[in-house]
Amino acid sequence: MLRRVRVLLLTALVVVTGSVISSAPASAVIGGSKSTYGPWAVRMLIDGTPACTGTAVTRQWIITASHCFFEQGEPIADKRISFRVGSLDMRKGTTVRPVPRGRVGSARADMMLIKVPPMKVRTARLATAGVHPGRTVRQYGWGATCTGDENTCQSPVLKQSVLRVLRPDDPRCEGYTVPDGSDFCMAKVSGIPAGGDSGGPVMSIAPRGTETLLGVFDGSDREKTAGAGEIARQLTWIRSVIR
Repeated sequence: MLRRVRVLLLTALVVVTGSVISSAPASAVIGGSKSTYGPWAVRMLIDGTPACTGTAVTRQWIITASHCFFEQGEPIADKRISFRVGSLDMRKGTTVRPVPRGRVGSARADMMLIKVPPMKVRTARLATAGVHPGRTVRQYGWGATCTGDENTCQSPVLKQSVLRVLRPDDPRCEGYTVPDGSDFCMAKVSGIPAGGDSGGPVMSIAPRGTETLLGVFDGSDREKTAGAGEIARQLTWIRSVIR
């Protein structure tokens, strides 16, 4: 049995946006910390309710996880989707909505590109080289800060965890990677991503403005291990869509 737990909230969200925001603490992914930087980070909402996280890769394209766009196996209509951009506090950001028929999914990874009207944000640099085992990375998102009912503790402010990339054949990677697949897996260093962080950026740790987007977060066990789709392996597809 796969032990990956997809961080899909879309079929379980039963609280309104205001309730989610007012009950969320101002710190961290589970055990992580509050972010002080992340201009490319984007908060995705469904029917106005926080759902997933994404990354602005150009001023008109956002990348996130494909599974964020399905509810009980059915596609979610564009009119139900919005994004908050331009602020680490999603309550202060600007709202943008998808361009009709402007979403393109990858055939090989849990990734979706979504076209939106031009955003006034700093965009993320895309990694051109693969992620090597042993590398320390940083994951960002507005997701759950608690275990249990993750809908009740979605953070209104961007937070982060620090993770270390594992070898694909590490036993801890079972269910997160397959031979010649597009995912890599990571072990907890400080904090672990959870529900609502799906689709969020996994970045290199570097001086501000020089970090690169290494992966798109897509699942965790809420304790020690997380997985992400690797940007470098999908770079040809990404460039073909956004050029």
